Amino acid sequence: MKFPLLLLSLALSPALTPAASPSPLDRDNLVAWCIVPFDATHRTPEQRAEMLVDLGVKRYAYDWREEHIPTFEREIVAAQKHGIEFFAFWRGHPAAFALFQKYAIHPQIWQTLPRPPATLDQADKIEAAVAGLIPLAQETAVLGCPLGLYNHGGWSGEPDNLIAVCQRLRELGHDHVGIVYNFHHAHEHIANWATLFPRLQPYLLCLNLNGMVTGGDKRDQKIVPLGQGDHEAAMLQVVIASGYTGPIGVLDHLPETDSKITLQQNLAGLNRLRAKSATATP
Repeated sequence: MKFPLLLLSLALSPALTPAASPSPLDRDNLVAWCIVPFDATHRTPEQRAEMLVDLGVKRYAYDWREEHIPTFEREIVAAQKHGIEFFAFWRGHPAAFALFQKYAIHPQIWQTLPRPPATLDQADKIEAAVAGLIPLAQETAVLGCPLGLYNHGGWSGEPDNLIAVCQRLRELGHDHVGIVYNFHHAHEHIANWATLFPRLQPYLLCLNLNGMVTGGDKRDQKIVPLGQGDHEAAMLQVVIASGYTGPIGVLDHLPETDSKITLQQNLAGLNRLRAKSATATP
C-alpha cells in the first residue's frame, strides 16, 4: 500500500517541518555598537568590516569622533563591499547625511534629548526638548532615516521623558521617531524593568545589552560583559517573553581593549543567556 509510505515521506520532508521561531538574539539580528573610538587597535574602515565578517555580525552602529569625519565615505564603502549593514549613525553630521543620499542608505540616527533648563516645569521641559529636536526630525524624515532618542543619563535619559518626547513628536507627524534604549545607562531601572519595558516596547528601534551588576552606575562597573552580571538574564527574559523581535545591540565601549575580543566575550555571554532563556521558557 502506497499511502503509508507517502505519509511517512511527507512527515520527514524538511519543507513541511515547522521552522523554529526566530529569536531576537539570533546572530543576524545583532548590531555591533561602540566599536569605533572605543577600539584599542584603532582599525581602519576596511579592517572593521573584516572583523564583523569574522564574527558573523552583519550590522553595526557607527559612533564617531572628529578624527573619523574624513573616513565617513570609506566606512560606508567598506561596509557595502563586505555585506555589512550600516545600521545606525551616532547623532548627525552634514557630510554623513550627504553620503547617505549618495549611497542610498537610510541608517537610524541616534540622538540624545536636548537638556532643557532646570528652571522649567516638567511640561515645559518636554516641549523644549521637542522643539530642539524638530529640525533633526525634519531632516531625517527627508533622508528616510529613523530617528532614535537615545538614553544617556540624567533628565534626557529618563524613560518617562523619552516616551513623552517621542509621543509628542509623533503627534506632530514625525512617525519615524522612536527610542534606542541602553542597558548600560539604565542601572537605576533594574528593579522596575518588568513594568518599564512594556511601556518602551512600542517605540523601540534598538535595545542595546550589557552585563548588569548592582551598583553598576559607578563608572568602573558600568560596562560589564554579557553573562557576567547579576541582572541581565532576568531583564532579557522580560524582553523575550514580551515577543520583542527588534534589533539587539552588543557593545564594546572599552577603549583599553580590542573591539573584536570584547565583542567575542559579549557574543559568548549572549549565547549562554540565550540557552538559559530557552530553558526558562515554558
